[in-house]
Amino acid sequence: MRSLVHLENLWKVYPVGDGVAAVRGIDLSIDHGEYVAIMGPSGSGKSSMLNLLGCLDRPTSGRYWLGGEDVSGMSDSQLSDIRNQRIGFVFQSFNLIPRLSILANIEIPLFYQGVPRHERHPRSMELARMVGLGDRLAHRPGQLSGGQQQRVAIARALANNPLILLADEPTGNLDSHTTIDILSLFEDLHNRGSTIIMVTHEDDVAAHAHRVIRLRDGLVESDSPGKALSAKA
Repeated sequence: MRSLVHLENLWKVYPVGDGVAAVRGIDLSIDHGEYVAIMGPSGSGKSSMLNLLGCLDRPTSGRYWLGGEDVSGMSDSQLSDIRNQRIGFVFQSFNLIPRLSILANIEIPLFYQGVPRHERHPRSMELARMVGLGDRLAHRPGQLSGGQQQRVAIARALANNPLILLADEPTGNLDSHTTIDILSLFEDLHNRGSTIIMVTHEDDVAAHAHRVIRLRDGLVESDSPGKALSAKA
């Protein structure tokens, strides 16, 4: 499987009443190094799609290959390993641990992988510097602005060298100026080779992606080059 992400006739049906289909037989491929925005109105299937891509949920039917491996039928423990080793998550609400320092927050994925301190410490310091927080290592999240906290969350998501970076409304809690800073960071990560899949309902945010997939009623309504890619052409 050459694509990094490959979905084949993917369905997600929730057991409500006669069954509610949130994702309806989607076929989709995303290659290494792509920067993709997933959009759609409320109820379009965006969140369900993100949960499936992030191995937080498994499909009702169909197949999902990640990095050439079929993850659609894996056990809970196997999916947990996939999430820890292959996927980086960035959330709207940052999800940092308030009592830990910035450096310790970034180290969390490596700690759970059993990476020894003498290896995870310099890796986390490098990531903090990369997101512009090399001078804030001893601070706690409450001492940082919203934009700085999201930078910590991005650094943490990159700690395990993930195959894909999944961002769920990553600028939803930020003002317009800070949003631009965070999107510039995503663009820099994309230029470094990261594969980014971002869920957003904002056209201005999606405009920074190089491919925009729009969902409606659990189906792909459109799949087209983003404005960022068109601007480079």
